[in-house]
Amino acid sequence: MPLKITLTLNTLIYIILLPFLEISPTHVFNPDWTGHARLHEVWQLATHFGLSIFSLFLIWRYQRLMSALFIQLMLNGGFLTAYALQSLYDGTMRHSNGSELLIGGVNPAMAVMAGMSLALVPMALKARKIKSSTVKD
Repeated sequence: MPLKITLTLNTLIYIILLPFLEISPTHVFNPDWTGHARLHEVWQLATHFGLSIFSLFLIWRYQRLMSALFIQLMLNGGFLTAYALQSLYDGTMRHSNGSELLIGGVNPAMAVMAGMSLALVPMALKARKIKSSTVKD
């Protein structure tokens, strides 16, 4: 059950939190962004939303936790990769006005994504080990 709950919390980041934060003047409705950049932002939000809704079905309807976990780790990993490589493409977590939300010198988006990923991986490894030890030939 802890894996189901943690996976569900991770999906809610993409279903509720990110749309709430990004369908705003700092992202989707940012007049400083080109229309092309805003299109990519909405595309990303819609894709993440859809994959996370699908993950909820995998978790709660079909009991396919490892499949849902893989999807969610790919979503988290995509953000963490973009964050790690931002210097290569002049990316930044700063808004157009130069501000950046930092808590204790750490960007909370990076902390949440890294934290959720670090919580999911050991749980998944444990669940996989338990599952494989109960399978009979």
